[in-house]
Amino acid sequence: QEHKQVGPLSLIVSAFATVTDARKDVTPDLKPGASRLLLVDLGNGKNRLGASALAQVYNQIGDTVPDVESPEALRAFYEAMQELIEKGLVLAYHDRSDGGVAVTLAEMAMAGGIGVAANLVGPDPLAALFNEELGAVLQVAEDKAAEAEAILAKHGVKADPIGLTQADPVLQITVNDEPALDEALAEVRSVWSETTYRMQALRDNPACAKQEFEVAGLTDDPGMNFHVTYPLNAPAPARTAKPKIAILREEGVNGHIEMAAAFALAGFESVDVHMTDLLTGRVSLDDGFKGLVACGGFSYGDVLGAGSGWARGILFNPALKAMFKRYFERPDTFTLGVCNGCQMVSQLKDIIPGAAHWPRFVRNTSDQFEGRYCTLEVLDTPSVLLKGMAGSRLPI
Repeated sequence: QEHKQVGPLSLIVSAFATVTDARKDVTPDLKPGASRLLLVDLGNGKNRLGASALAQVYNQIGDTVPDVESPEALRAFYEAMQELIEKGLVLAYHDRSDGGVAVTLAEMAMAGGIGVAANLVGPDPLAALFNEELGAVLQVAEDKAAEAEAILAKHGVKADPIGLTQADPVLQITVNDEPALDEALAEVRSVWSETTYRMQALRDNPACAKQEFEVAGLTDDPGMNFHVTYPLNAPAPARTAKPKIAILREEGVNGHIEMAAAFALAGFESVDVHMTDLLTGRVSLDDGFKGLVACGGFSYGDVLGAGSGWARGILFNPALKAMFKRYFERPDTFTLGVCNGCQMVSQLKDIIPGAAHWPRFVRNTSDQFEGRYCTLEVLDTPSVLLKGMAGSRLPI
């Protein structure tokens, strides 16, 4: 029987591989310091624009799309990158598959807050800027550039120096030495964010969306920046005895196993304590516990105020309320509340000495859950959980 192909066929292959050291990775954000930008063009200068983001902007599809012309070249590039990363020679890396080199450079510059001065070459300036052929931009330190280029060449991979990073937060791109883009990163970031802002203003609180959009255009915003004042890989302190900590959970809580492991690694004796253990008298906080951690998760539902049910289970039970009050009033105890556990502990402030100033969790002005990546600074505090960490700015 004859079969007729009615259209192009595609094969999607998923693969898994072993990672020997997860710490050896590369991110797209440009790093400070004198460095060179290298373009690896696996499209061999074809610069096809079919199905590109540029074509979409002009409401087109285009004719010829980028393709894998040489699987051998792609493999050689992969092997070269493994050696470069293993030797720590790549400061930043970003492919050009979503918008072309111009977009790649913009994303790398915005992510790192580092300026770029680059020059591209090609007979068609638009194609040089926006083609999405196989390829990537690598940032390498100026004093390591020759070594990096030699490794690429050893694997048969051609890398073209296209520019340098610069201290001024400006994105400058030329094509064939003719100006194509010269804008402050703050302006680029503002234009970049406008589409998101317009969608967010329709979907969310428009006032909050506008406030966030205005931040994108700030020229004096230091961005995410971190500083750690304590050793990250310090060994657990030597203890003559392991203090007992209650890993407290309620129905729906998760993460308690990881929490128990964390405290065990820090030299504690982690004890699994369910609320029913306290209710039935199988376990008491009077049994020599020095620490208590209310774990996160979805006790009484994954909604704002879910911690209220857990807290009221304590406050409305005279025996439990008295037990927790005795525990909090002891001078040799500490407490940690995480996620729903934080909501719960915050509502026990009437029986916690010194907690009268604690806040109450209420609905956000934005009217939705805000899961944000932010910087927190540790100030001087008597908290045993933060001892020795003052002055640190941490990503949370």
